[in-house]
Amino acid sequence: MDRAKHGLIRQLWLTGWLLFAPAAPAEETPHVLVLYSHHRLLPANLEFEAGLRETLPNATEVNAEFLDYPHFDGESYLGALISFLHEKYALRPPTVLLAAADGALDLLLHHRAELFPQVPIIYAGVLRSFLQSHPPLPTDMVGVPIEFDFPGTIELALRLHPRAQRLAVVTGSSALDRDWEAELRDDVSRLPDRISAEFLAGLPTDAVLQRLSALDGDTLVVTPGYFEDGVGHLFSPRQAVELMATASAVPVYGPFDTFIGTGIVGGSMPNFVAMGRQAGRLVNDRLAGDAPRLPEPLPQVVNLDWRQIQRWDIDPSAIPEDAILRFKPPTLQEEHATATVVAIVVLLLEAGLIGGLLFERRRRRQIELAVQKQRFELAHASRLAVAGELTGAIAHEINQPLGAILSNADAADLLLASGADRWDELRAILTDIRKDNLRASEVIRRLRALLAKQPVDWHPFDLNAAVRELEPLLRAEARRRGVTLDLRLGGTACLLLGDRIQIQQVLINLVLNAMEATNGLPEARRLVTLCVEREADRLMLVVRDRGPGIAPEHLPQLFDSFFSTKPQGMGLGLSITRTLVEAHGGRVWAESDAGSASGAGAVFRVEWPAADGAGKVKPA
Repeated sequence: MDRAKHGLIRQLWLTGWLLFAPAAPAEETPHVLVLYSHHRLLPANLEFEAGLRETLPNATEVNAEFLDYPHFDGESYLGALISFLHEKYALRPPTVLLAAADGALDLLLHHRAELFPQVPIIYAGVLRSFLQSHPPLPTDMVGVPIEFDFPGTIELALRLHPRAQRLAVVTGSSALDRDWEAELRDDVSRLPDRISAEFLAGLPTDAVLQRLSALDGDTLVVTPGYFEDGVGHLFSPRQAVELMATASAVPVYGPFDTFIGTGIVGGSMPNFVAMGRQAGRLVNDRLAGDAPRLPEPLPQVVNLDWRQIQRWDIDPSAIPEDAILRFKPPTLQEEHATATVVAIVVLLLEAGLIGGLLFERRRRRQIELAVQKQRFELAHASRLAVAGELTGAIAHEINQPLGAILSNADAADLLLASGADRWDELRAILTDIRKDNLRASEVIRRLRALLAKQPVDWHPFDLNAAVRELEPLLRAEARRRGVTLDLRLGGTACLLLGDRIQIQQVLINLVLNAMEATNGLPEARRLVTLCVEREADRLMLVVRDRGPGIAPEHLPQLFDSFFSTKPQGMGLGLSITRTLVEAHGGRVWAESDAGSASGAGAVFRVEWPAADGAGKVKPA
């Protein structure tokens, strides 16, 4: 009684809605109803729907219903489901029906008249074997059948493991699982005799996992997964395969691309996204009023998990050339093709630039070495020229000890001729002769060092000591010229890193230049002062004279090659001086000495970086 009352109320509500509802627009939005055989979260359904929605126009309304096989089954469930679908879509019937997989098409074949008698039907994901087992379909039911490639998957497994001798085939206990088992038994029966097979069909999951974990190394596992195990536990095939791949002691293969990533090696598989796109194109033809253009069945493509290839040490050369390798890290060129090409071009350009710079550096280095060699030759020639100017001083420095030796020898001869016993005086005379001989030898040694043509020898030395070595020669020249030479050395060690002979050449050049500036002047102005100073981390050499000074217009050119204010000058002395100073990291400059007593004179200043106790130049 309650049920009849409830039905009457429902009919009255529908009648009122039909009477007073606003009129439908002239052109309704296309409405597609997708009827899936299994539950909503089945991975194959998710991928199929992604491909379908990608293909259908945005304006198309899409609804989806799920039969949830094999979770729900039976006549009562079927009746409730048909009633639900009938009532839900009675006022908004679909424009096109899309049956996804065998179960959905089977429902529509048996109950189409109760549900949507005039709505055209597209099917997808329906096995060819299912269609062959039913009468011919109505003309408004079209689609593309599929086949799951169990034989291709088994063949792939044996190709990648040529030493395998056994197959373990795992299936479940639901109706669809048993259909798969029957198909696999037929496929296995055609294998070569050397391959034996063990079927693990309809077992509890725990028993399956225990058996797989104990398999020998010459065995392979092939499985489509299962929806239900032997004790009634329900799974999605992907969930079942993931458990099996984790527990198995040998490689596992399967026929569905949704299994990739669960731990299986791979298989020959259809693509469910492509299947959805294919179904979407058939639906679009129906919505446009055209006869659906049936495409070719989707190809089976080998999909492999690169991580499992490495895990099971599979020979990469055995992999089919057209196989899709999933999870294989892309090469740099594959991942960033454009960037890689640009980078290669940039690297080639940089390599060319670096090669050109290295060539240019080598060429410049050769030029610098040639310039350095010429500078060395010129400096040596300058020292020889200076030696010519110092001839008188050199002769004096050598003649003085030689004359003393001669005088002492004459005195000794007289003492011996007298016959007197004056041995103490003779010993004293011999001591003087030896000392004068050493003095003459030292003068000659220093001259040889100064004038010899020898390679540059950089080492730390005391600038004060270098000046002292030249002092006898410079004073002798000063006496010859009638010039007073005032040497003022630094109170502390003044270490300089460089070539001692070249620095002494700088000293000689500047002092002789200052002496020449005083020629012809009164005796009071014939004074040359040489000072060595240290200021923090810098060494200063100052040469000052009381000559006529330097004309302001000559100061910028004073150190230029071949510039000279002397009638007979060549203009190389100061140029060589600047070259030697700068080679030692220093600088030299000249200025008129406005602070001198006579109001004239010139000052030449040289500055070098001081070296520390280890012989290293201190940072500025």
